[in-house]
Amino acid sequence: MSTESSEPRYSPTDFEKSDIKAEEVLLAIADFDDPNIDREGAIIGALEDDSPYPEVRSAVANTDDPSIPCNTLRTWVMGIIWAVLIAGLNQFFYFRYPTVYVSSIAAQLLSFPLGQAWAKILPNIRIFGVQLNPGPFSIKEHVLVTIMATVGGSSAYATDIIAVQRVYYGQTYNFSYQWMVVMSTQLIGFSIGGILRRFLVQPPSMIWPYNLVTCALFNTLHSQTYAGIGTRGGISRERFFFYAWSCGFLWYFVPGYLFQGLSYFSWVCWIAPDNIVVNQMFGYVSGMGMSIVTFDWAQIAYIGSPLATPWWAEANVAVGFTFFFWLLVPALYYTNTWDSKYMPISSRTSFDNTGNTYNISKIINSDASLNLTAYEAYSPLFLSTTFAMSYGLSFAAITATLMHAFLFFRKQIWVQSRRSMHEQPDIHARLMSKYRQVPEWWYAIVLVSMFVVGVIAIEVWHTEFPVWAFVLSLLIAFFYVVPIGMIQAITNQQVGLNVITELIIGYALPGRPIAMMMFKTWGYITMTQALNFASDFKLGHYMKIPPRSMFWSQVVATVVAGTVQLGVQSWMFTNIPNICSTTQKDGFICPNTEVFGTASFIWGVIGPQRQFSSGQVYHALVYFFLIGAFCPFVAWLITLKWPNGFIRYVNFPVIFSGIGAIPPASALNYVPWTIVGFIFQYVIRRRHFSWWTKYNYVLSAAMDSGLAVSIIIIFFCLQYPNDGTIALHTVQSWWGNTVFWNTADGKSLPFLTVPEGSTFGPTKW
Repeated sequence: MSTESSEPRYSPTDFEKSDIKAEEVLLAIADFDDPNIDREGAIIGALEDDSPYPEVRSAVANTDDPSIPCNTLRTWVMGIIWAVLIAGLNQFFYFRYPTVYVSSIAAQLLSFPLGQAWAKILPNIRIFGVQLNPGPFSIKEHVLVTIMATVGGSSAYATDIIAVQRVYYGQTYNFSYQWMVVMSTQLIGFSIGGILRRFLVQPPSMIWPYNLVTCALFNTLHSQTYAGIGTRGGISRERFFFYAWSCGFLWYFVPGYLFQGLSYFSWVCWIAPDNIVVNQMFGYVSGMGMSIVTFDWAQIAYIGSPLATPWWAEANVAVGFTFFFWLLVPALYYTNTWDSKYMPISSRTSFDNTGNTYNISKIINSDASLNLTAYEAYSPLFLSTTFAMSYGLSFAAITATLMHAFLFFRKQIWVQSRRSMHEQPDIHARLMSKYRQVPEWWYAIVLVSMFVVGVIAIEVWHTEFPVWAFVLSLLIAFFYVVPIGMIQAITNQQVGLNVITELIIGYALPGRPIAMMMFKTWGYITMTQALNFASDFKLGHYMKIPPRSMFWSQVVATVVAGTVQLGVQSWMFTNIPNICSTTQKDGFICPNTEVFGTASFIWGVIGPQRQFSSGQVYHALVYFFLIGAFCPFVAWLITLKWPNGFIRYVNFPVIFSGIGAIPPASALNYVPWTIVGFIFQYVIRRRHFSWWTKYNYVLSAAMDSGLAVSIIIIFFCLQYPNDGTIALHTVQSWWGNTVFWNTADGKSLPFLTVPEGSTFGPTKW
């Protein structure tokens, strides 16, 4: 298999040096006021024919050698094997608690020694004209193998539809139905991401920050050197990575297994374990997390590496968290808004009017439809204050995203719709323009064919999901991909469509839980998949992977991984006794399926009209739609008056959506994340820029990958064997591993207790 270009190596000196003035260079970089732009650094980068962003220069080479092997037999064999193994393992453990996840960075690390072993061991012969061993394992082969390993590595969202249908609704359809639903949801997102890549991939302003960590790791493993690293002395990147990786790998054994109190370091609660107010404010399990400190990188990086997200974006998230969760949530809770004092201040569980977990089985008929009489006799559904706030912020994020995109991004969107690859003011786009591009009609064929497959699935089998609703879900996804993608590409924060899709279908098709799950999946996951694939496209863009090789590797790996996941899931439901039962002896209790099923009851059976309509408990939250639309408009008006003021760094979609992981996340994840981000992305970047340029992204990759490998080792060696009884009465039960559970925070105690035989809340609903 040959590369897609036989032209000689290119470097910046091969391109004509222009006489464009510095100001014109700046204007050409981004057609909006980009907070990531550093004026001086951008001009230097542009005039040196490198990226205008120092983050990109530090992680990505500004040269390319098209002769480097990429689309080889070794790539395809390794990529498909990894696609099978990682997809199968992750799907198997997806239904187990506690679970383990083989991440993309683990696949990236493990692929490297295997590729080198292939190069050293296998003979250099041809099989049907294809080289078995094309020589040293190249960086481009490594990138393509990693993309194939991870493009379908996580459990496909649609597999939860199939599991919920089987467990909760007694619907077991054949493999053809399952395959059609999964492939349609996965590949429609791929095709939309490909069609819209001119907006989300080609512009230099779309930097996709976390990809820079991945690029830095690739370049470190393959000992690549390039101008953007700088001239700072000290140890090499490779040695620095090894030291940091070793520390990260070994240290996680302490907070992750030996002394878990260092992970949930709610030290104030340990001093006053029975004081409910103290525990609600300083606790990490069900509180506000004002203890601030954790010594666990898994907790710090739970919402993404703080070393990858730009500081101004992290500051937006921090401001949003402080205002909504440290000020507004306690104010609502202690004034007993929504009768919240009878529930924990933070919980991902829903409650009834006695303060107990909401028992869905009490209000549904045998066919999973709502028994209105039973519902009126039982209880309305209540949420913890943080859970209710998360819904309100989701509503605000949806309208804020549209308003922000219209006010700030409309020129960029219009310009990019007419700009070709070679016209991009960016060295990486010009280098990539030398390769044969993927025609738009390739993606259109995938889109149309998968749309037809989806229609067949919902029409041939009983789903109660009409075609018009299917089309509407795809239109919502398509409409939001560009504005949400642009925000994610510059801030590393993604706005979710899960709540808004649930809200729309809950009103449009009340009482149809299967239809609700399908609408949510095609509306939300199609957008998410489009952005995941766009992120992979940008990774290939940075690493100069031929676009057509990217296309075929992604399509094939997605099909292989999805098919494997369905096969594994089908085998598990056939061969594992009592799977998805709370008493399953091996831990296969299906926690994610339970959450997905509960959501189908809440939104599909009870319906949003009994939650958010006028007169209902949480009706006030719908005003967040107006708040979300109003805030970016005010910010835009202020920028017209003071264009260089601090307001240019305020991004309301990020403020509203950046804290969307709460619950189950808490201050345990957000506050240390902000502190670490401030140290590295603000202090060190400003005061020790040469150190930051050389080591920052390498450090992030080392910590993330060391953690990933350590989690796998701990799980398979210490937690999974013997049904989790290893050191049951020693390490697992000592004070340091139980202290944070033996508090009011760990027990999720509410401020008020409902008297026996009494209820709280409205008397009619």
